[in-house]
Amino acid sequence: MTSQAAIERVDSAEMMRHLTHIAPYVKLSGSAQEAESLRYIQSVLDGYGYATTWIEHDAYISLPGAARVTVDGRELKAITHSMSQSSLPGGLSAPLVYVGDGTEADFAKQDVTGCIVLAEGIASPPVSFRASRAGALGQLHISPHEHLHEMCLSPVWGNPSDETLANMPSTVVCTVSDADGSALRAALAGGARPAVTLFAEVDTGWRKTPLLVAELVEPGQDFILFSGHHDTWYEGVMDNGTANITMMEVARVAAQQRADWKRGLRLCFWSGHSHGRYSGSSWYADTHWQELETRCAVHVNIDSVGAKGASVLSEAPTAIELHGLAHDVIEKQSGQKLKTKRIGRGGDESFWGIGIPAMFMAFSEQVPGNVKMRHALGWWWHTSGDLLDKIDPENLARDGRIYLEIIHRLLSAEVLPIDHARQLDALSAELAKLAPPGLDLADLQGDIAALRTALEAARADWDAPRLNAALIRLSRALVPLDYTRGDRFIHDPAMPAAPWPSLDPLRRLAAATPDTDAARHLAVSARQARNRVAHGLREGLKALGG
Repeated sequence: MTSQAAIERVDSAEMMRHLTHIAPYVKLSGSAQEAESLRYIQSVLDGYGYATTWIEHDAYISLPGAARVTVDGRELKAITHSMSQSSLPGGLSAPLVYVGDGTEADFAKQDVTGCIVLAEGIASPPVSFRASRAGALGQLHISPHEHLHEMCLSPVWGNPSDETLANMPSTVVCTVSDADGSALRAALAGGARPAVTLFAEVDTGWRKTPLLVAELVEPGQDFILFSGHHDTWYEGVMDNGTANITMMEVARVAAQQRADWKRGLRLCFWSGHSHGRYSGSSWYADTHWQELETRCAVHVNIDSVGAKGASVLSEAPTAIELHGLAHDVIEKQSGQKLKTKRIGRGGDESFWGIGIPAMFMAFSEQVPGNVKMRHALGWWWHTSGDLLDKIDPENLARDGRIYLEIIHRLLSAEVLPIDHARQLDALSAELAKLAPPGLDLADLQGDIAALRTALEAARADWDAPRLNAALIRLSRALVPLDYTRGDRFIHDPAMPAAPWPSLDPLRRLAAATPDTDAARHLAVSARQARNRVAHGLREGLKALGG
C-alpha cells in the first residue's frame, strides 16, 4: 500500500464514533471518569495490535472548586484557577489596585503589597508569578469577553521539587467577565475604592494519575514519540478529545504499513496537563530519561484539532529543523503554506532538555478575531462549552491525514528528515545580533561553519544507519541550546522564553552599560553561556566524527 493510499483510509466516521464515546466524560486529572475514558482508548489500541502499558504515578494536581467575587456587597460571576490558593471561609478582602496587563513594568509602577491586583486578560503563570513576588494577596483577572477560561497558574513545569516549590503561586486568584472587570477598572479610574472580596476553593495536593503508553517498537529500536494529553477541563471534546481520537486513528492506519517502518512508534496519553502543568509528560521524561535520550528520534505533539471553523493550519508551531517536513505535508494535504513559527514554552514539550526535536502543539486554529485570546481555538477553549457540537468531522479527518503523513514519513524515511543545517543557520543568525563587551564570539561562528561542513560531508558519504545515529546525537547537542537554558536534567519554568534561551546571558551583557559593576556581574554568566554553546557545538562535531 502506498503512503497516499493509506492516508486516504483515515475514516472520519470511525473517528467520530470513538469521539462520541469519550465525549461525555469529565476527565479531571486523577478522576474516575478520566480513568474510564482512558481505559476505553487502551482497549481500542489493544485491538489494533499495540502493546499497551498502564502507569500510575504521583502528581501534584490542583482542581478548582467554587468561586465568587463580591464588590460592595454585590456578587459577580467568577471562577478560580488551578494552583490558586484557597481563600479563608470569609474570603479575601484587600484594596484593589489596577496593574494593566501585569507586565514587569506594570508591577514596577506601584506597591501592591497586601493588595488584590486587577489585571487584564486570561490568567497566566507570568502574571501570577509577578503578583506573588510583588507581595500581592490576590489577583482578579478580566476576561477578554463574557466567557471565563479555566487556567493553571503554576510557573513550575511539572511537579514542584524541593527547589521549585517556593515559586508556586501564593495568591488567591479569580476571573470575572469583561463587563464586570471593565466596571471595576472604570471605578478605580474615577477615584472610587470598591470593597472587593475573593472567595475561592481549590483542591491541591498529590494524587495518583494515569499515563497510557501504546507502542509497536522492537527491543532496542529507535522510535518516534507521538503524544497528547488526555485530561480535560469539563468534557474537553476539542481540547483534547479530538487529539486522542486522532492519535488512535493514526495508530490504526499506520500499523497497516508497518512493513515500511525503519523505526518504531510509541504513543503516550498524558494526564496532569491541565491541572498539573504537564506533570505527566515531565514525570515520564525524568523517569525514562536514559531510554529517551538513547532511542527517541522525534517528538510529535497533538492538541486541539478538528474544530468547526478551524481553517488556519499555517500557524502550527514547529522546530526549525523539522519545518521542511511539516511544510511539505501541510501544503500537500491542505494547500496552505506553513509559516516559520517557533514552538512556545507550553504544551507537553517536556523533552527539550533531553535533546529531542519537536513539532506541533495546538494545531488547527480559527481565523483570529477581535478578542485577545491565548490561542485562536474558539471561544469555547477551556470552558464548559467545549462539547461535541464544536467538532467538524471533515476538519477532523483533514487534521488526521496531516498527522498520519507526518508520522508515516518519520517512521519510513531511510534518513530522518531532520534539517540541522537550518538549525545551525538560525544559531549563527542569533549570535550575529550580539556584541557582548569583552567576549569574542567569532570562534563560535567558526565552530558552526565547521559543524555545517561536517554535516554536509556525512550526508554525502555515510550510509543511512550511521547518518541517522549521528542526527540523533546531533539533536542532543543542539536542541537543549535552542529551547532550554542549558541544563539537560531539569525543566525550565513554564514562562515565555526567547529563541535560543541559552544565549540570554550574552544578550543581557550586550545590553548592559559597559564598565559598570552590573556589567561585570553579567559577564560571569555570559562567559558560562558562551562555554555552554561552545561545548554543544563540539559535541555536535563528535557526533559527526570530528
